[in-house]
Amino acid sequence: MLAIERAIAVPTHGRYIIEEPTGADPWRLLVGFHGYAEAAEAQLARLQAIRLPDRWRRVSVQGLHRFYRTRTSDVVASWMTKQDRELAIGDNVSYVEAVIDDVARAGQVTCVVFAGFSQGVAMAFRAAVRSKRRVAGVIALGGDVPPELDARTLANVNAVLIGRGSADQWYGPETLASDVERLQSARVGVDVVEFEGGHEWSEEFSRAAERFLNDHQ
Repeated sequence: MLAIERAIAVPTHGRYIIEEPTGADPWRLLVGFHGYAEAAEAQLARLQAIRLPDRWRRVSVQGLHRFYRTRTSDVVASWMTKQDRELAIGDNVSYVEAVIDDVARAGQVTCVVFAGFSQGVAMAFRAAVRSKRRVAGVIALGGDVPPELDARTLANVNAVLIGRGSADQWYGPETLASDVERLQSARVGVDVVEFEGGHEWSEEFSRAAERFLNDHQ
């Protein structure tokens, strides 16, 4: 008997963390995406290491695919696997837009910067090129630009800060060089930060992110 694989769309719930506003709207949003096997709290901590200009709010979005970390039983998440890849990309992009819409119900959002670490970098770029709001830029550390985004699509991104630790074995110098070339070919403004360290969000990168946000708000 022949087995047929099918996909079906169902409602689900996602989780995000947002800092309370320190002032009235309109707001600019710094929206973050964590790495593999992390939770929203991990990326929020990285965003909190960035001293934000006035009227910015930090939002950390957790991947929809939750699981237990084997040794600690902590609940963590990932963004996607290769199974039903295109469907998962669409789900994730719609999810991020729903998060931003939810935030905007409490006050006007004037622009967004998406910030990803490791696996979350791909999510940051995918959300940025499809966002219905003004995107001031993408902050990317330790992860590559998604392969399916061509030059025409990447051109929707205004500016990118891209970083790599010198000892990062997951995001090598060749991949960094390729990503920079792809972005520049799409006429995207690119700032590159390379620092002493591994697969980590360093203090040096946080300071670079501060300068980037001040220049692109």
